[in-house]
Amino acid sequence: MQDYDILIIGGGPSGLSTALHLTRDFPSLAPRILILEKARYPRPKLCAGGLVIDAEVILQRLGLDVSEVPHVDVKRIHFDFEAKGLNIRVPKRHALRIIRRDEFDNWLAKKVESKGIELREGVTVQSVSPDQTGVTVETDQGDFRARVVVGADGSNGVTRRSIFPGAPLNTARLLEVLTPAEPSHNFSEFGRGQREAAYFDFFPVLTNIAGYVWDFPTQVNGEAMRCWGIYDTNLLANEKRPQLKEPLAKEMSRLGFDLNNYEIKGHPIRWFSPSNQMAVPRVLLVGDTAGADPFLGEGISIALGYGTLAAHEIGEAFQRNEFSFNGYRRRVLSSPLGRALIARWVVTHIVYLLKWKWFQVLVWRILRPVVILLAWIFVLNWGKRMPATLERFSKSPVYSTHARANK
Repeated sequence: MQDYDILIIGGGPSGLSTALHLTRDFPSLAPRILILEKARYPRPKLCAGGLVIDAEVILQRLGLDVSEVPHVDVKRIHFDFEAKGLNIRVPKRHALRIIRRDEFDNWLAKKVESKGIELREGVTVQSVSPDQTGVTVETDQGDFRARVVVGADGSNGVTRRSIFPGAPLNTARLLEVLTPAEPSHNFSEFGRGQREAAYFDFFPVLTNIAGYVWDFPTQVNGEAMRCWGIYDTNLLANEKRPQLKEPLAKEMSRLGFDLNNYEIKGHPIRWFSPSNQMAVPRVLLVGDTAGADPFLGEGISIALGYGTLAAHEIGEAFQRNEFSFNGYRRRVLSSPLGRALIARWVVTHIVYLLKWKWFQVLVWRILRPVVILLAWIFVLNWGKRMPATLERFSKSPVYSTHARANK
């Protein structure tokens, strides 16, 4: 059996962020970290790829320049209802940076490996079994033993199912489509403004799809493309609803694209609720495994933020040589990230459950200044309020004495 102090299951943004923050703030732990990733980089990953400013702040604090990743910068973000609504710009910078997840995750994984952290690809985890002295992880390439396990294996991951069997889930459904940057024929609705902006339109709420349609500019291997999709929280799953692809097809048709000409892909997203369980002794959850943004399904910045908090929790656990993780959920909920997630959870239950047309018009068209102000204060910019650095583990002798002695 292969033995490590910290085993991170999943090599996406949350797991990689946890490893990078541990390495920065608790460097004595770095040689005993192992990351297991079931696929091989660069691996395909369904995701619209929007990096908000919070993600960039966290990466900058790690000394990383995300502009190294191929990207498209978006000048404006539109939040619309039936093609009309509010328009957001950020002074002197892009409003949103669009990356492709296969390229972003591969870039971040290489940064982790450059820090000396071991990352094994092509390993499928089959079960996670914590006990009083550690955690046994069974895989298709043998068994591993760790003092701490981080579940970063996503919405359908094994870690959550192993430690919380039968726990209630809040799961959204999502479809995604890639198309050329412009329709194949001239179309009056599709102009220069459309090419330079990212769009969210909440018109599906009227049909009991509690979510929105999106339309982002992107690139694939350097070629300009557009990423379309539809997100449904499933809050109105008991109501009569059309097929999920119907509102998406309607929006694409309005702008000169035929959904039937393109490949549709789908996946679930497990979203955050304040009641979500996040840890048991010796195992804690991060990223989509713990819960993504319920309002928009935005996951990258949230995943990076979870990594910051998990690293702090794990580092302190090794300092104390106590691994109950009783305070991890409280740490998440009381953090700037947690407060933003709670705010988005509240907004989700207001915007998607109050589905009257007059209410949607009121929110997205009439109350635009108020909505932007509230979003700026309570929902956005949480990354800047996160601690820039954590307590330096290297200042404590606990790990080198007690922790090693108790292995």
